[in-house]
Amino acid sequence: MKKAVLVIVGLVAIGLGGAWFSLDEDARAFLAKGQTDPNVLFWSIEERDAGFRVLDGFPVLAGAHTIAAGDERLELPKGDPLPLDIDVTDYMANQRSAALVIVHKGNVVLEEYGLDFTADAKWTSFSVAKSLTSTLVGAAIADGAIRSVDDPVTDYIVDLKGSAYDDVSVAQLLTMTSGVAWNEDYGDPNSDVAQFNNHQPEEGMDTTVSYMRSLPREAPSGEKWVYKTGETNLIGILVSEATGKSLADYLSEKIWAPFGMQQDATWLLNNAGNEISGCCIQAATRDMARFGLFMLGGGRVNGKAILPENWIAAATTKQAEIGTPGEGYGYQWWTYDDGAYAAQGIFGQGIFIDEARDLIIASNANWPSAVPTEQDAQRLEFYRAVQSAVDALNEDTEEQENTEAAA
Repeated sequence: MKKAVLVIVGLVAIGLGGAWFSLDEDARAFLAKGQTDPNVLFWSIEERDAGFRVLDGFPVLAGAHTIAAGDERLELPKGDPLPLDIDVTDYMANQRSAALVIVHKGNVVLEEYGLDFTADAKWTSFSVAKSLTSTLVGAAIADGAIRSVDDPVTDYIVDLKGSAYDDVSVAQLLTMTSGVAWNEDYGDPNSDVAQFNNHQPEEGMDTTVSYMRSLPREAPSGEKWVYKTGETNLIGILVSEATGKSLADYLSEKIWAPFGMQQDATWLLNNAGNEISGCCIQAATRDMARFGLFMLGGGRVNGKAILPENWIAAATTKQAEIGTPGEGYGYQWWTYDDGAYAAQGIFGQGIFIDEARDLIIASNANWPSAVPTEQDAQRLEFYRAVQSAVDALNEDTEEQENTEAAA
């Protein structure tokens, strides 16, 4: 599995004063350990258990913007439990799962929590945020703020002019096929992903833009897929530049408030005060499931289309080969050849969406490491088991309806 580890959070364990008492018990316990390393890869499991639920409560680099919920809440009615041929308790223990919410035909058919996490608490999304960011590109096109995914990126981020991004379209940024050189190796302290957040930007320029404009080209645009966290951050800047709004405000305006999310979420910021669009939305797991419902509903809110026609189809089908049989990459969504697609983040965060089965699986976890092979493969097996359970349920329902019709 290809995931990005974003080294973006600077935590300070001393000098909090009165702010200490505004944080919950888990955060206080976390800070009491004296953790000051900004890289989550070097935290202990226990520190991550505490920290992942309260990242927006720490004195981060530049704080967090609130993604405001509205006055109305979209209810998630409880449905009949989905009969699964798998031990959910064992699965959650092996996943070190904080939350698992399965929605089928608009009803919650399974909802479980672990690691002392709850339905009303928030957990960081990591790269799940990438898929929400790409959806805002669609919203901006529908609003007329962005003309087309075929436009040059430099039409919207003028500071990229004169760089390797002169030949890159918005679509190529969305699909990570820019051809611009990038090293996403987190074991290499000199890699781009390890360096770009610490980059000292040119005066008046966003940190990400300043770093990315210095990168060379390694392949013709559109020909090579490489996972690049920095480019998702560029997408966020592009949306903000085009709309004149922060990502948090725009997400609240277009989806979070009108669709009926249960509570405010937050979005961490970089040192230039912009949302880190490749990472770090803190939200309730049920609200991530609601975002899945927004996608399943064709990107509509109260009957109004928020996204262009066919946007979801284009965004969630394979636009780029990633070298894994049966999988691909769309507009910041991981795709499966059976038609399902997913938003995924390190340490086990995810939203799995299967339109054909009217199915959503929202999950949060704290895996033993960022992308462990065992837990990653086990999660995909779980997705398949849930799909099989839905298929069996549909077959039973169809058989019962046929029997009743014949009686």
